[in-house]
Amino acid sequence: MQLQFRDLKSQYRALKDQMDAAIEQVLDSSDYIAGDQIDELEQELAEYVGVKHCVSCGNGTDALTLALKAWGVGLGDAVFVPDHTFFSSAESVAFVGATPVFADVSEDTFNLDAESLERVIKAVISEGKLKPRAIVAVDLYGLPADYDRIRKIADRYHLYILEDCAQGFGSTWHGKPAGSFGDISTTSFFPAKPLGCYGDGGAVFTDHAEWAALIRSMRVHGKGSDKYDNVRIGMNSRLDTIQAAVLQVKLKAFKEYELRDVNAVAARYTEGLKDCVKVPRVPADCTSSWASYNILLKDEKERDQVRAHLKENGVPTMIYYPKGLHQQKVFLGCCLYGESLSVTESICKRTLAIPVSPYLSLEDQQRIIRLIREKTGADA
Repeated sequence: MQLQFRDLKSQYRALKDQMDAAIEQVLDSSDYIAGDQIDELEQELAEYVGVKHCVSCGNGTDALTLALKAWGVGLGDAVFVPDHTFFSSAESVAFVGATPVFADVSEDTFNLDAESLERVIKAVISEGKLKPRAIVAVDLYGLPADYDRIRKIADRYHLYILEDCAQGFGSTWHGKPAGSFGDISTTSFFPAKPLGCYGDGGAVFTDHAEWAALIRSMRVHGKGSDKYDNVRIGMNSRLDTIQAAVLQVKLKAFKEYELRDVNAVAARYTEGLKDCVKVPRVPADCTSSWASYNILLKDEKERDQVRAHLKENGVPTMIYYPKGLHQQKVFLGCCLYGESLSVTESICKRTLAIPVSPYLSLEDQQRIIRLIREKTGADA
């Protein structure tokens, strides 16, 4: 039987009655854009994250772009980005005309390595061609970045922190929720994210009222007092009402049991696999929302063998991500400032994501563990 990688079908079956009723309410009202559910959701999300302002938008990439535009980041500016992350973390930087500068990551957490980050900041300052403006700190695979160290670095060099918590929504760092660590933070509601909708969607979080007002204007064509009063160049990036209704239902389940249950799955994987592969490490007093459970194999050959074995037995896998951002064709001309980015390059050859979901049965969890142990020779 073929498993689902992120089991959205089982989630829908569990939430079907509430989900159908929420969508039907939008259909009955015909308020497809800017319905009441938008304001309600934004208030719920702001309260959950613990910030004053939440501004929803069309997708996670737009959320990053809107944040950078609110700060006036553009041509001649340097923005520091982890090399091991999804393309949009750096794409949004280039889109506003700034230059992404890549730093390496930690093999233990997959997140931004503070020492590499500070080295590239110093190198950019020493070169004197670009003005350092911001750090994009990505909460990759569900785990917050090391904000204790990143905040000290940001303050030392007078940089903004843009927290990309698209994969980390619902996680915590020393008791504080993801989405509250950046000067501006963003998330994506892509369906496979910890909190996802049934299409595209995103949101921006901040305590800064002026930035929030600016982003609210820019997401609707730079509107002023109304949509036909345009006071700046903006974009068309609104979350639609049906997606907001979907997210209200999902957020309730997310808070009530999904986070708890997905953490139970991850704990079972860690216990069953820690002696045969490198399992992800969650620092003390922190939690992950497990957007993905990524193991590291010895080398590319073993990774590919394990992946093939799982596929033969109906278990889907993913490779996040097969190359570092500095290896993407569009960024080949970017200066690396002396950083080898060797950890990212190693991770890309050894990483394998296995199914993780609050709805994954115990039987399937045990089967996945058994198959991985078989192919790595753990029980030989």
